[in-house]
Amino acid sequence: MIKLHDKQFKPFLDEATILKAVKKVAEEVARDYEDEVPIFVGVLNGAFMFVSDFLKQYPYDCEVTFVKLSSYQGLTSTGIVETLLDVSGDMEGRSVIILEDIIDTGRTLQQLVHLFSNSNVKEFKIASLFYKSEVYNGEYNIDYVGIEIPNRFIVGYGLDYNELGRNLRQVYQLNQDNMINLVLFGKPGAGKGTQAGFLKEKYNLKHISTGDVFRYNMKNGTELGKLAQSYIDRGELVPDEVTIEMLKAEVEKNGDAEGFIFDGFPRTVAQAEALDNFLESRDMKVDATIALEADDDVLVARLLERGKDSGRSDDQDEAKIRNRFDEYNEKTAPLKEYYQKQGKFYAVNGIGEISEITERLGEVIEGVLKVQS
Repeated sequence: MIKLHDKQFKPFLDEATILKAVKKVAEEVARDYEDEVPIFVGVLNGAFMFVSDFLKQYPYDCEVTFVKLSSYQGLTSTGIVETLLDVSGDMEGRSVIILEDIIDTGRTLQQLVHLFSNSNVKEFKIASLFYKSEVYNGEYNIDYVGIEIPNRFIVGYGLDYNELGRNLRQVYQLNQDNMINLVLFGKPGAGKGTQAGFLKEKYNLKHISTGDVFRYNMKNGTELGKLAQSYIDRGELVPDEVTIEMLKAEVEKNGDAEGFIFDGFPRTVAQAEALDNFLESRDMKVDATIALEADDDVLVARLLERGKDSGRSDDQDEAKIRNRFDEYNEKTAPLKEYYQKQGKFYAVNGIGEISEITERLGEVIEGVLKVQS
């Protein structure tokens, strides 16, 4: 186990395994290009070790150049790819092979393809040492792959965590032995959002709010956002399948997280089963579901007070508020039973000072982590 900045990493791939994969890629490329002089384009910073060892294994004449792109800050992708160093030289009529250290979502690859779209190259192909096939959603074929790996954050052999770890000769994986995934329940006004904010900071969790996810997808016009909007425009409920696909995308682009807080999902047993199936496919699970419980009269008073500032009409009408409570009770009762059967349901008093409630939630989480260890 090694420590880089604030994170622990455990051994994943040794040097011999990596070099064997590099040799495999070099030999496959060599078979295709032995009769011409290709141009290899290394993607900085991460691919510098891969390019170096690849060229040592490549037996024929070739040229090499580099581009530099960036989409990561710390452990997570920003989703915005910047070109920091453009490709140089005349490539018209030449065969170009991109040498990538790792391909996951495909955002960086999309920008790379764009760089060559107007260069009139003979052809270009893509070689990646590491490939996260389960999260790749790009439209381009990956022509040469060294090793397929799961969607876990890795460092070493050119890959970094906040610039540390690039010089390691083997690859390490983020240690997630203490990962914890939570489902947070609570009636309107119970303070789920406030508490989720504290918990995600304390335990380095990713807070996934169904409402926020829907707004993001529809505002940015993603395919899932457009699909959801089409149902809404017809006055229909968005199907569970669309919602779970949105949540999957959020989980997949945060493969570095040490756990997740699901807020606003699941709302039905069918959704809970879908979430369990998805997490199981990623060797994960819901570890605890926590309900913030509070007296209805207290919550009504809290929401009416909030409505004075929020302007929300449903926070200004007591009858509407109590209807929302009835809907919550009706939908949550089967979920409570579902998670109780799994031994994962916990109720926490949601009345009191914010810090007191956070402490109660922390006691539940620490207890779950203790059982895990």
